[in-house]
Amino acid sequence: MATYEISPAHGAGAKLARPVELICFGLIVTNVVYLAASYVQGTWLVAPDGTGVVADFVTLWAAGKLVLAGHAAAVYDWPTLRIVEQSAVGHFNGYLGWPYPPTFLFVATALALFSYGSAFVIWMFGTFAAYLAAIRAIIGDRAGYFLAAAFPAVIANFMVGQNGFLSAGLIGGALACMERRPIYAGTLLGLLTYKPHLGLLFPIALIVSGHWRVFVTAGVVAALLAVASWATFGSDTWQAFFPSVGRALVYESSADWGKLQSAAGLVRALGGGETSAWTVQLVVSLMAAGAIAVLWRSRAAYDVKAAALGTAVLLATPHLLTYDLVVLAVPLAFLFRLGRADGFRSYELTGMGLACLLILIFPFVQAPVGFVAVGVVATLVACRALAPRNIVT
Repeated sequence: MATYEISPAHGAGAKLARPVELICFGLIVTNVVYLAASYVQGTWLVAPDGTGVVADFVTLWAAGKLVLAGHAAAVYDWPTLRIVEQSAVGHFNGYLGWPYPPTFLFVATALALFSYGSAFVIWMFGTFAAYLAAIRAIIGDRAGYFLAAAFPAVIANFMVGQNGFLSAGLIGGALACMERRPIYAGTLLGLLTYKPHLGLLFPIALIVSGHWRVFVTAGVVAALLAVASWATFGSDTWQAFFPSVGRALVYESSADWGKLQSAAGLVRALGGGETSAWTVQLVVSLMAAGAIAVLWRSRAAYDVKAAALGTAVLLATPHLLTYDLVVLAVPLAFLFRLGRADGFRSYELTGMGLACLLILIFPFVQAPVGFVAVGVVATLVACRALAPRNIVT
């Protein structure tokens, strides 16, 4: 089946084949209807009593409120943060901690200038636009918007108000700009340090491939952000941040393992112990790092390298939840661009569909199917990497 009805040389005029169009349209309608129904029923954004619905976003908003009140370091004191969270959404069991570095407090503070509901909408649709722009830049025409909006992980991020759109926008934008606009790419990677575990493999890829302008720019931007946050929020925020990382890991160990979409989460969901989970995760992470080092040093086509790196960052991290799987749209977009340029392999569209289906069924199975989806995409990328025609001569 041809995925595009006309040649990619037509650029923005290219149209998706009818079956792909219909599937994407159906997924987009499903996402919109689900969000609308959740809003009406009071399970998304606003509760029936007019208070905010408990969602992960409350942590971001509450952290900003503490900063505005002059207590920036208190965001890492989770019992204190919980009091502010309750003021936004009423009483709820448990609490959601703030595990991010102080640099992310700039975003939290800006959002806290608005009411909880308004901030939620601004955050969600603002980062969603960044995500759409990144996928469109990769694919190369307006069909990218359509494909990005249809990706099944989108609804998971919308429901909880998380940062999956931002992560995907930064990673996708950086990879899209790396060859022609290295300063832009480095800037985006520097901003990605708000979630450092998603950027651990980028230095390896940049060093072995000699993308020094990207590497240096990312380092400078990250350093400037750190200094700015130290000057703005105080050194005590950084002193409080590092111990909080350990507490975050302890908190995650009590979570439902079916929600953790990583190798470690899969082992724990299958009944394995903590030692086994960390051992398997370490092996997977090292394999991902080694594969990126070899591939990015090779003469493989850039699209293959980018797809591999976008997939490997998800395999390498032990902390990966469903909303983080929005990032998987990035390697899928590069694979789609490859298929559009020189034809799809007989199994590729099926593989892409399977990865999307695995993410789509997560609410019904509550198992690490997202990790399996990442594995499917990794297999597709590996097949492309090993094909002789994807080597630049």
